[in-house]
Amino acid sequence: MLSSSKLLFIILLSVFVFTLITASKGNFFENFDITWGGNQRAKILNGGQILTLSLDKASGSGFRSKHEYLYGRIEMQIKLVPGNSAGTVTTYYLSSEGPNHDEIDFEFLGNLSGDPYILHTNVYSQGKGNKEQQFYLWFDPTTAFHTYSIVWNSHCIIFMVDNIPIRVFNNMESIGVPFPRNQPMRIYSSLWNADDWATRGGLVKTDWTYAPFTASYRNFNANACIWSSSQSSCDSKSTDALQTNVWQDQTLDAPGRKRLRWVQKRYMIYNYCRDFKRFPQGLPPECNRSRFL
Repeated sequence: MLSSSKLLFIILLSVFVFTLITASKGNFFENFDITWGGNQRAKILNGGQILTLSLDKASGSGFRSKHEYLYGRIEMQIKLVPGNSAGTVTTYYLSSEGPNHDEIDFEFLGNLSGDPYILHTNVYSQGKGNKEQQFYLWFDPTTAFHTYSIVWNSHCIIFMVDNIPIRVFNNMESIGVPFPRNQPMRIYSSLWNADDWATRGGLVKTDWTYAPFTASYRNFNANACIWSSSQSSCDSKSTDALQTNVWQDQTLDAPGRKRLRWVQKRYMIYNYCRDFKRFPQGLPPECNRSRFL
């Protein structure tokens, strides 16, 4: 039988270990590698709690996750480049490797001071994309951190901003539409110069007198299936796994569909499913089967 002092020690040790685990949950040192731009442009700060990417005339910067994931809920809080960010693009996306890669994209297209950012979304499956939707945001994404989430399961992909769904791409393999479900993906982010197309179709160029341009990241969270050695961490049937992986069957409920309609009615500025000039022979098949793409 344990003495009261030994029991107290075990309890305190357990609390200490739990605190360490939860504190490192979103630690950038532990979860990400800087892939380009070097330490001058990509910086991990505050013991791994903050990451910043910068762009100057010489180079941009980027990072990617150490782990690969096959399904999950991926979240990141981002504060975008303030002021005149025309010509710049900040990306946050999931992607596999190879010419037939899968990809789920958030891209933030920079603006002239006073103009809104454009949030560009896309889905690639087996190397094919062309499923773009674009939105304005209902807030200034440069003055504070906001949460951008991807829910990815075998049923659908949900794009969310501050827990509000802005887009759903449903699994429609039954009618021949490819869906990302077999290739594990890493998390990527980058800040780079795309003034040949990013702002007003390339009419507005990057003003380098405002450089360096900087975006900030914090509170990364991946409640997701880690893919390692051809095996998923979600193969576990433990009670903990079942309780924490509620996203595995997540779709939109009635309130979620209402919020989605609100965003798409007020803030959507481009939808490939409405671009009849782009598809003169007929819209892609998924466009005729679902209002929420």
